[in-house]
Amino acid sequence: MTPPRIPQIPVVVLAGFLGSGKTTLLNHLLRNRAGTRIGVIVNDFGAIEIDAMTVSGQVGSTVSLGNGCLCCAVDASELDTFLETLTRPSARLDVIVIEASGLAEPQELVRMLLASDNPHILYGGLVEVVDAAEFDATRQRHPELDRHLAVADLVVLNKTDRVGEAERERLRATVAELSGPAAVIPAEHGRIDPELLFDAALRPDGEEMAGQLSFEDLLRQEECDEHEQCDGHGHADHLHAAYESVDFTADVPMDPRRFMAFLDSRPEGLYRIKGFVDFGAGDRDNTYALHAVGRFLRFVPRPWARGEQRLTQLVMIGAGIDAAALHEGLAACRAEQEPQPDAPDTERAMWGVLRYVPEPARDGDAEVDVREAAAEA
Repeated sequence: MTPPRIPQIPVVVLAGFLGSGKTTLLNHLLRNRAGTRIGVIVNDFGAIEIDAMTVSGQVGSTVSLGNGCLCCAVDASELDTFLETLTRPSARLDVIVIEASGLAEPQELVRMLLASDNPHILYGGLVEVVDAAEFDATRQRHPELDRHLAVADLVVLNKTDRVGEAERERLRATVAELSGPAAVIPAEHGRIDPELLFDAALRPDGEEMAGQLSFEDLLRQEECDEHEQCDGHGHADHLHAAYESVDFTADVPMDPRRFMAFLDSRPEGLYRIKGFVDFGAGDRDNTYALHAVGRFLRFVPRPWARGEQRLTQLVMIGAGIDAAALHEGLAACRAEQEPQPDAPDTERAMWGVLRYVPEPARDGDAEVDVREAAAEA
């Protein structure tokens, strides 16, 4: 019998060297959160500026940003303590973003998250912010940048407005080579679509305060005043060109082996995969929630509801991805003929999937192995 699922909050690590634009990007996310409650953890150094409020150097404190979001400034050794605080139901957060110090080793933060015993968190990816105008100089000053890019799940090539088109293409090609399969997203002033990192929260009517102009509204209006082309909608309407979202639905069960082969060979630039998978005879009782960010992969079984239509439904998000090829690859994963549940090979076919189902007693061990293997590759 499948144990009840514990609600989990995705934790995104935002990294990059000093001056790359991490804080600008984070402020952009807070201003364009679409009702999503964000918990922010600032590791060692940093400043979150919201409506002239600066949070800096307040180690051990938690500050409300007044818009449903919280901010903490912590030392790395205190990370688990603050994650425990921010994941309490009373905090009512939807996503947590850790802004790493410009001198931090992001890989260590990722390992801490994957090794955490906190059952309420889910790894949400490592985002590396790169300054396009200073990339070569930063790489010369900090050779470890190559290592950071190699383990990133998403790279934001920021400040692209400060370089010419030819230089921008050269930088993108160089970063893509260093970051391997990670998606590379160009950006100006840290503006990326929040949907790349987290899903907009759906709130019951009246749950959030209504009828008052929030800091979020004021800041968006200020941006529109500065940029007349916004037409009152801010920059969020112009953020979708840099990435693509592809949907896939199948009413035929997926073959576990072929589906895992598809995931193992997923193309470069495919950053997130989310949804539910029907493995048919492999597990008649459960649908499998799929959460993939970069190299990280997890399945969580959930019992089928009575009368629920048995479908595989997936959403894939990335940059420079081939939608037709993705559809073709997934269509080839459909089971041509369902095996019998009691066939000897049926159970073995699910082994590849079950490797990524966390065990309650040691949640996170499998993911640590996967991540470390990817980092060493």
